[in-house]
Amino acid sequence: MFLERFGIFILFLGPLVFFHELGHFLFARLFGVRVETFSIGFGPKILKFKKGDTEYAISLIPLGGYVKMFGDDPLNKDAVPEDQRQYSFTHKGKWARFWIVMGGPLANFIMAYVIFFSLLATGERMPELKIGVIPSESTFYSRGLKSGDVIKKVNGKDVFNPTDIIFEGEDLIKTMSVERLGREVKVTLNLTGKDFFEEFTKYPPTLRQPIVVNKKGEQFALSNKKGSVDWDSSYDQLRQTWNPQEPIFLYPLKIVQEDQLDPFKVDLTKETTLTLTAYEDLNKALSENGYRTADLTIHSIQAQSAAMEVGLKKDDVITAINDQPVYSFEELKSSLQATEEPSVKLDIWREGKITNFTVTPKIQNRDGQARKLIGVKSGGIFQPLKFVETKPKGFVDAFLISFSRTWDTVVKTIEGFKKLIIGEVSFKTIGGPLAIGKVASDSFNTSFSYFFQLMALISVNLGVINLFPIPVLDGGHIMFIILEILNRGPVSRRKMEIAQQVGLSILLMLMVGAIFNDFNRFF
Repeated sequence: MFLERFGIFILFLGPLVFFHELGHFLFARLFGVRVETFSIGFGPKILKFKKGDTEYAISLIPLGGYVKMFGDDPLNKDAVPEDQRQYSFTHKGKWARFWIVMGGPLANFIMAYVIFFSLLATGERMPELKIGVIPSESTFYSRGLKSGDVIKKVNGKDVFNPTDIIFEGEDLIKTMSVERLGREVKVTLNLTGKDFFEEFTKYPPTLRQPIVVNKKGEQFALSNKKGSVDWDSSYDQLRQTWNPQEPIFLYPLKIVQEDQLDPFKVDLTKETTLTLTAYEDLNKALSENGYRTADLTIHSIQAQSAAMEVGLKKDDVITAINDQPVYSFEELKSSLQATEEPSVKLDIWREGKITNFTVTPKIQNRDGQARKLIGVKSGGIFQPLKFVETKPKGFVDAFLISFSRTWDTVVKTIEGFKKLIIGEVSFKTIGGPLAIGKVASDSFNTSFSYFFQLMALISVNLGVINLFPIPVLDGGHIMFIILEILNRGPVSRRKMEIAQQVGLSILLMLMVGAIFNDFNRFF
């Protein structure tokens, strides 16, 4: 697993670093600057060869790269021999130095454009935009959206991936068309694209399959159609379309567990009918009729955990905590954290009987917070991710839309950093190499389109970050060139030394902070 994630991380970051350094390299060669080293990675060189004046290398630490140019130290400008100054970076004119420095970020923007163009020209395969489980007190629910809704249109325009919504920005999303249980529903939303996306990310599309268990632990597929199961309809969707004013007919179909080829095969000969009336909620209705959702089943128990110590077993079904019914594993976890007593009482269905256990949760630090854990893994069965394939755009459309996508991504990236600086967004949201590695691995395992789209977004981020006016970054070099123009002469040696020391300190603090966030997040 580690080697796979590391390989994906290299596959993801390598092209970003390569094209950034290639931008510097090509502009340096264009203006006649001698390039001494072109390295992907830092530290000891593990592979290298020399061609012409340049040594090409792959170095041990894969978190960046560098282009070493002849005479690139402004503090030792006079040490360059007279006859070699035509090849020296610091002896080139301001315009040449500007473009050599700007070449790296520019290459990142061009790379993002090429990725967007390629995706549009060949067609994209992206996860469908499905809304996860939303509580009844949420903004989405109050505007008419429901759990499991699949977003199809925004303001009458088709949407296929998250960037289509992000790019709405401050513009108002007046209407949204969603697919709900096989039919299209139009919702009046009146939210900005930014506000909508912030809310959307709170509800990942982990929707439960319509599977319930009885007191014996037997699994049943829950259908609202006689003689068949609509596996595209989740339990959470059935629950939110519940109308307590009307009688509901549901058909539990026993799942034949021993069929390995089809784990969801149902026995149609044993179909029963549940007529549910006068219940305010589907959870309570099923509970009264002897069913609970499958995610309350214990799939496995952690060794030396609180659950193992008291004798909880695989296939036990947790139905209540401290005499309060629970109807989902998420509800169980939140109820466990809310308890103030050191021990909790759990009601368990086991082999057709109700058994009580008193469990003393163990305390562990997770994401900087003390969490109570009993050491059980849910047996929840969730709906698989579905994909939407878009038709390839024509050359002209792809050419123009790619410009728009790239520019909008640059603007959104700058806005994001602005919020970070003014404190609107916490620095804890910043991720380091571990966070990048995880999202790269997750996107790679989702779809290639998702992977390359994320690569384009990070490429833009890399370009923008390098333009920050911090000495040691490309933006710092550009800042010195601008000061040189304003002062009508080079910046003094002392000021340059101080600026470089401050810039290096800021950069190191940002790197340490990002890595610290990674360790808090993953360990």
